[in-house]
Amino acid sequence: MLRIPIPSLTEERRKELSRHVHKLTEEGRNHVRVTRREANDKLKKLLKDHKISEDDEKRALEEVQKVTDAHIKAIDELQKKKDQELLGR
Repeated sequence: MLRIPIPSLTEERRKELSRHVHKLTEEGRNHVRVTRREANDKLKKLLKDHKISEDDEKRALEEVQKVTDAHIKAIDELQKKKDQELLGR
């Protein structure tokens, strides 16, 4: 058996990890937004090509926004949870 002592995290290291979590969270939000933009562009192209109606496009755009909001909310909740773990708030 090999035992390796790992020191507890310092306050400075915890803050550094928290900043890293915030950075990753923002990157995640940006990826979700890019995906939303791509989906919206495809829907607008389908409307332009007369493959879907305006009502269908509107419903689809609303659904894309709902999914986007849900994913961003989940990302934010994970960030808050991780911050609580790191900073003990």
